[in-house]
Amino acid sequence: MTPRAAAGPLRRLVVLRHAKSAWPADVPDHERPLAARGRRDAPAAGRALAGADWLPDLALCSTAVRARQTWELAAEQWGTPPPVRFDRRLYGADAPELLAAVREVPERVRTLLLIGHNPGLEDLVLDLAGDGLDDTLDQVRTKFPTSAVAVLAWHGGSWQELAPSVALLTDVTVPRGKKR
Repeated sequence: MTPRAAAGPLRRLVVLRHAKSAWPADVPDHERPLAARGRRDAPAAGRALAGADWLPDLALCSTAVRARQTWELAAEQWGTPPPVRFDRRLYGADAPELLAAVREVPERVRTLLLIGHNPGLEDLVLDLAGDGLDDTLDQVRTKFPTSAVAVLAWHGGSWQELAPSVALLTDVTVPRGKKR
């Protein structure tokens, strides 16, 4: 039996939940900044992405302050950060809304970084993963905490073809920065 040919180039969706946020009084949710732990963990996430060779060609990021700060601190860990698109639709988005935004990504992008919020990100990862390596699916089902990174891979001709259950969840990690 001959192995089936791949349907297109390998694509990766790297999903990063924003780092731990603060809860200052009288600050609207969209404007909440990172907490001290978040300011430690976001750079650790950036180092983890670089160390695992998961650097994106493009980043899509929620406009919430905590998501933007996560992006900035993570991207500072790379020599040359990729372009980023801040998208208000990602703030509070559910899995179908997140998938709709991902499907707008240009075909030339092979690795996409998506930075946003739960429960939408967790639901998106579980919806897209047809299978997972080791216990990755169980990890996400149990908890997808702040600074968590999930990597989904599939062979597809375009981002428009990404659909539920077509990707393989290859990795899940929760990078943490060290207290000083």
